[in-house]
Amino acid sequence: MRVYYLLFALFFLFLLPVPGGARFINILQKYYCKLRGGRCALFGCLPREIPIGTCSHSGRKCCQRQR
Repeated sequence: MRVYYLLFALFFLFLLPVPGGARFINILQKYYCKLRGGRCALFGCLPREIPIGTCSHSGRKCCQRQR
């Protein structure tokens, strides 16, 4: 039974963001952008696109085509 507590603690520590490196959160944000029908732009959105969110903490934008 104590093994479950240890596994839960290790899993919880794995999910905690580390200062300077939020790789797990960035992956989730990119996946959420793709689900919404967007793409991750490095510098900014193209002229016929609108920003609908972010893809990472470094400032990448999630862009979607205007309808």
